Amino acid sequence: MTTDSPTRDTVRTYHEARFRGDVATAAVQIGDGFHFRSPFITSESPTGHLDGLDGLLGVVTRVDLISELYGEAEAVLVYDVHTVPALGITQRTAEHFRLRDGRITAITLIFDSAPWQAVMAAAGPTRDDAPSEG
Repeated sequence: MTTDSPTRDTVRTYHEARFRGDVATAAVQIGDGFHFRSPFITSESPTGHLDGLDGLLGVVTRVDLISELYGEAEAVLVYDVHTVPALGITQRTAEHFRLRDGRITAITLIFDSAPWQAVMAAAGPTRDDAPSEG
């Protein structure tokens, strides 16, 4: 694996910024036509997929990078997300990135959402799930 790849630099900068809670730095790595997909959300906004980041980081204790693979215009990271003991979730995650002109244009986040279902239910309705007023 080379350590001087522009793809690696962009993806690792994004990944590290996201898990530091640095939305501005993560967003700078995003290019035009961006699309994000995970088991919970789909977004075409450079920052929309990062909107709930503070809540996630409030329960994450560490992230262990297991593997990283880089091509000219794509990358894959595999990592474990460890949560606070109250949740007790260690989430194996794969993340696929597509890049164009040195910026991330697509991210697909792949993980088993089952352990998070109870957490999401306990958190209450989201804006989309909340009953309408009026």
